[in-house]
Amino acid sequence: MTSSNTSLAIVAALAGMAMATPALARADAAPRQGIAAGDVLLRVRTILVAPNEKSGSVLPAFPGERVRVNNSVMPEVDVTYMATNNIGFELIAATTKHHADGRTGTTGSIGKLASTWVLPPTLTAQYHLNPTGKVRPYIGAGVNYTIFWNERASDGLVKAVGATDVHMKDSLGWAAQASVDIDITPKVFLNLDVKYIDIDTTARLRTTAAGTQHVAISLDPLVLGVGLGIRL
Repeated sequence: MTSSNTSLAIVAALAGMAMATPALARADAAPRQGIAAGDVLLRVRTILVAPNEKSGSVLPAFPGERVRVNNSVMPEVDVTYMATNNIGFELIAATTKHHADGRTGTTGSIGKLASTWVLPPTLTAQYHLNPTGKVRPYIGAGVNYTIFWNERASDGLVKAVGATDVHMKDSLGWAAQASVDIDITPKVFLNLDVKYIDIDTTARLRTTAAGTQHVAISLDPLVLGVGLGIRL
C-alpha cells in the first residue's frame, strides 16, 4: 500500500470514529428503563386512611356503648432504597387527623367525643416483580409504630361531663402492601398503593363528672394512595 493510500485509510478510520463517538455518548447518556440495585425512589401520594375499627365498651360508666372513627385524606411522602434489583425497603411519613364518635346511648347523644392526630411511620420490605419493565408491581410486608398526638376532648364531651383529659396509647403492629409503579418518563412514574396497617390502642378519658373511662379500639385501617414518584 502506498503512503497516500495509507494516509487515506487513517483519515477514513478517524472520520468513522468521530462520527461514532457522539452516537455512543448519546447512548450512554440515555436514561435507562426500570429500577436496579442502589436506586433511591421518592414518591409523593395523596392517601385515604379508612379505619376498619372495632371498639370495646366505654368503661366503666357506659358499658355497651362503643365508638366509631372517621376516614381521613392527607398527603404522604415515602422513600424506597433498592438493596437488589428486586428487593427494596420503603419508609413512609404521613400524619392524619381522626375523631372518635359515640354510637349509641349517652355517648351517641354527645356525638363527637375526642380527636387526635396519628403519626404511623411504617417500614416495609418489598419484592419488585418486574424491575426492568415500564409497569412494575410489587408487594411488601413490615412493621408499624403508631404515635397518637395532640389528643383533645370535643366541646360536646366537655359540656356533658366537664373538663376532660384525653390520652391514647401508642401502638406497635404489622403492615402489608400491594402496589404498582407505571412509567411516565424513564425517571418519573405513577404510583398506586394499598396498605393494611395493624393499629390497636386504648383511649383514656379522664373526666370531671364521670371519672376515668377507658375504651379499647382496633383501628386496622386500609390506606389507599395515588401519586407520583421519581428515581433519583
